[in-house]
Amino acid sequence: MNKLIAYCGLDCGKCEAREATLTDNDGLRKKVAKEWSELNGVTITPEMINCTGCRVAGAKTPFCDKLCPIRQCAMTKNVETCGNCPEMDGCEKLAMITGNNAQALENLKKEK
Repeated sequence: MNKLIAYCGLDCGKCEAREATLTDNDGLRKKVAKEWSELNGVTITPEMINCTGCRVAGAKTPFCDKLCPIRQCAMTKNVETCGNCPEMDGCEKLAMITGNNAQALENLKKEK
């Protein structure tokens, strides 16, 4: 299993927050914080942009660490990814991601 595929199917290996963390790139942290703030309608500071990946040891953004309902559900159910969950097809939480990201859904199907 590719540990850089998040519980929801997003590819953490392609995430700019992960890249900024691994390379300690404050300019990239600022860019990501600005984009995510605008996208989500909340204030995200560059200091919050520290993440090594959803399913790997290390730093997580505050949202991914404690607030993401998909990650919390998958960890509670003790599944590798949502692709291993028998309730995946009808899951409203997961649909927040896979409903507008076909690649995430494809990643979950590959990870089964």
